[in-house]
Amino acid sequence: MAETQILAAETREKGSKGAVRSLRREGRVPAVIYGDKKSPELIAVSYKDVTALYQTGTFMSHVLDVEIGGKKERVIPRDVQFEPVRDFIIHVDFLRLGKNATVTVDVPVHFHNHEASPGLKAGGVLNIVRHEVELVCPADAIPEQLDIDLTGYEMGDSIHISAVKLASNVKPTITDRDFTIATIAAPAAVVSAEASAGEETKAEGEEKSDEEKASDKKED
Repeated sequence: MAETQILAAETREKGSKGAVRSLRREGRVPAVIYGDKKSPELIAVSYKDVTALYQTGTFMSHVLDVEIGGKKERVIPRDVQFEPVRDFIIHVDFLRLGKNATVTVDVPVHFHNHEASPGLKAGGVLNIVRHEVELVCPADAIPEQLDIDLTGYEMGDSIHISAVKLASNVKPTITDRDFTIATIAAPAAVVSAEASAGEETKAEGEEKSDEEKASDKKED
């Protein structure tokens, strides 16, 4: 589990669009904290700080402590809105986490020991079906990432969720099947060559069949 980071914030009053635009011009982003059967709390956070956190690529799956006037709120980001033209953050929604809270998050998958896979060494390609896996887990036990060891995987093998070691209190949201995360696929050139060879064999078989038919007619 990743270390909980602190994001400084300040309270704000609900205002007009003009007030919100003024807030953004000052380098702050309007945000809201909701959930845990409490009233929503309007806050503003530093644009620089929240953008840096978002650019880590794991912002949406990390628990944060939002610090407001010396008080901390344990939260997890739930929605980030962007300006459609210039693509900068204009609003963030945070879900307040109560004691023993459970969350649903997308956790990235990382692959290791590529050189120890016979299939990859033979020219195979790692075809990633799921770059992230959606998990249900306690808010204080969110995995930083899911690690998959490629050692021993051959050409044509599939890697399923059962290959991932998960803590007993962490479960995938898909529970009705052992779903595929990646496969070791044959390179496109090999597949194309095999397909061409198959077509040629089929064509030769058809030609032979025609010749046999002609021979049969002569015998008649």
